[in-house]
Amino acid sequence: MTNVLPSGLTNCLLWSDELGIGYHARPPIDYKGAYFTKYQKLDDSGMGKSLTASRLAFVKRHFDEQVLDIGIGGGRFVTEANALGFDVNPEAIAWLGDRYLDPYQNKVKAISCWDSLEHIQDPELLVGTVTDWVFVSMPIYNNQEDCLLSKHFKPGEHIWYWTRQGLCYWFEKLGFELIEENKIESDLGREGIESFAFRKRN
Repeated sequence: MTNVLPSGLTNCLLWSDELGIGYHARPPIDYKGAYFTKYQKLDDSGMGKSLTASRLAFVKRHFDEQVLDIGIGGGRFVTEANALGFDVNPEAIAWLGDRYLDPYQNKVKAISCWDSLEHIQDPELLVGTVTDWVFVSMPIYNNQEDCLLSKHFKPGEHIWYWTRQGLCYWFEKLGFELIEENKIESDLGREGIESFAFRKRN
């Protein structure tokens, strides 16, 4: 996408008030190295355990089959949910072993994107592989100014930025309807994080 932008707009936030969606054109960070180890430690913290429990309960309210976790963090959700996983970090891929599944090569019934959808260069392509459910947690912004001032504004790491209306509109265009939303992760101490369950329309 950045190759079609004017040179002065290749490292800035591009924001549409009309759509409630922002895109940052900075090149993505490299997810190699200690990224997986860092998130294993976070997963093992009290917060990590509480987040995993809340996410498990959230998914089970709607879907009782195996999900594919996109961007597995430290892997705790994969283990406790008996999920499959997909990641770009070499250490995470090695850890997954035979639980690794590439959604771009396989249709899947359900995916979970805990703090990962906003990291993906072409999230529409990913969601297009899903036949039933998408479970998402991510930062939600009121507007462009709120985004720019947020601690979650992380160019190169976070590529996409959404308002609530923008995210729901984006999923609706892809054929999904909102079934549940909550702020349990914010209630647990994660400022500005909201969770959503979207179901594919028949």
